[in-house]
Amino acid sequence: MKKAFIVSDILIVTLLACCMVYFCDTPWGTAVKVLLTAGLFTAYICTLFRRGQQAPAPRLRRIQRGADLILTGGWAAVISLIALILWMIKSDAAVGFKIGGAVIAVAVIGFLIFVGIIKVVSGAKQIKIKDYILMMMFWWFPIVNIFLIRRFYQTARREYIIEADKMELDNARAENEICRTKYPVLLVHGIFFRDWQLVNYWRRIPAALIKNGADIYYGKQQSSLAVADSAAELKNTILSVIEKTGAEKVNIIAHSKGGLDSRYAISCLGMDKYVATLTTINTPHEGCDMVDFLLEKVPDGLKKFIEKKYNTIFHKLGDTAPDFMAGVNDLSAIKRKEQNKSMPDSPDVSYRSVMTIMNGAGSAGFPLNLGYLLIKKLNGPNDGLVWEESAKHGDFRLIKPKHKRGISHGDVIDLMRENIDGYDVREFFVDIVRELKEQGY
Repeated sequence: MKKAFIVSDILIVTLLACCMVYFCDTPWGTAVKVLLTAGLFTAYICTLFRRGQQAPAPRLRRIQRGADLILTGGWAAVISLIALILWMIKSDAAVGFKIGGAVIAVAVIGFLIFVGIIKVVSGAKQIKIKDYILMMMFWWFPIVNIFLIRRFYQTARREYIIEADKMELDNARAENEICRTKYPVLLVHGIFFRDWQLVNYWRRIPAALIKNGADIYYGKQQSSLAVADSAAELKNTILSVIEKTGAEKVNIIAHSKGGLDSRYAISCLGMDKYVATLTTINTPHEGCDMVDFLLEKVPDGLKKFIEKKYNTIFHKLGDTAPDFMAGVNDLSAIKRKEQNKSMPDSPDVSYRSVMTIMNGAGSAGFPLNLGYLLIKKLNGPNDGLVWEESAKHGDFRLIKPKHKRGISHGDVIDLMRENIDGYDVREFFVDIVRELKEQGY
């Protein structure tokens, strides 16, 4: 049915785009030509504003319809170009009519594609900023704009298919509540971020877990503090969740430095009584040699300048007493060796860890691409911030890239909301929590 609609749309747009052909070179009467053109124009308007078919959400309907319009415009452009070239060669019509025919074709098809792009942009979240910039700069440039429009179409179609399949999967298993664990799940963020309501550190992950029955809470520690201080804030959050839910314990899933904060709270602040499991994601348990390298190389004046600016900004963003250097220093490999001695694992807590690695500097943008190159030289495989061996703690799992894209320190928690080939970040976390449920946690 959908293919039939697209074929009919292509036919309508092509005929309207080539209206000067039958106006100049058919024996039909003027009234017939005018009525035909009016009918085609009406059908064209309906094509522009028809809703997407069978999409599970309004946003996906816009993406679907926008992609269909771009596809329609592309095929209509190819057919119209051939038809108009043949007509201009063989027709005896005046040059003015031929120029007019070309202008009409460009206007009809160009506007259709423009509407399609607008619909895609209004719904798509996978189109990158660089693609928008290139489109704004070169939309008028022949040939180049074809490749840019094609990229918009491919990105939109891929996002629609992935998101529609994901919604269908979640709806099909919703009643099974595969993430309804015995204990609530506490998501603990890493350094240089906060648990803001409008900008979720974990992006699409919490929504996916909640759809599948998970009871989600957040660590709420400040963006940058010493591990001991962040752990003290995390302790208050754990006790608050216990009191609010009436649960005996919590399951912690922590990313980056959040894993160190969680371990300290468990080992040194008595939270082992209230934590059933700790899953660390790309956490530098053995520290980051890159931090030691940079602390040695960066001048003290520059460190103080960055610290002052950071603390000022994040104080305005909600931190009560941010401490940039305290947070950074506790990521040092030297500091971690000292502190790990005072953070023994509790026999009452199940520890598991996950690590992802990039496949090259091109797997991420700045500054992780530079971090990748430096850590690769210092240590080996890494995610742009943490090297592979440093992330091992408890039951360990390494996720190797199946494609050249790799999975960076930010990708592993969906920081850029990007659909990566071979790594479905939402399903990855759903699987982590589902496993907790199956194990009785």
